[in-house]
Amino acid sequence: MAEDDVEVYIPQFKLEEHYELKSILRSMGMKDAFSKGQANFSGMSEGNDLFLSEVFHQATVDVNEEGTEASAGTGAIMSGRTGHGGPQFVADHPFLFLIMHKITRSILFFGRFASP
Repeated sequence: MAEDDVEVYIPQFKLEEHYELKSILRSMGMKDAFSKGQANFSGMSEGNDLFLSEVFHQATVDVNEEGTEASAGTGAIMSGRTGHGGPQFVADHPFLFLIMHKITRSILFFGRFASP
């Protein structure tokens, strides 16, 4: 398959998600860490009174004319014209997106935008 430049037009959007993970982790068998009497975080504190009260995960992806910011990761969107009259992709409909680490090709963020 030959490579070609594509002009991509996507709307500005900001997606934020917040997940409470305590119940999920407990259901997966991680119960002792949430129990004051059974948690063992002795490697972090001399006393044995540490335990987890909450665990959460938050992710943010912000795309605008200045670039893309995904929590602590930052990228850029190229603007201007190259004179290339190649194909265009206009995201004026729901779409899936992912942000991938270029070297390892690991997916860092994956999302769905439903109302452009």
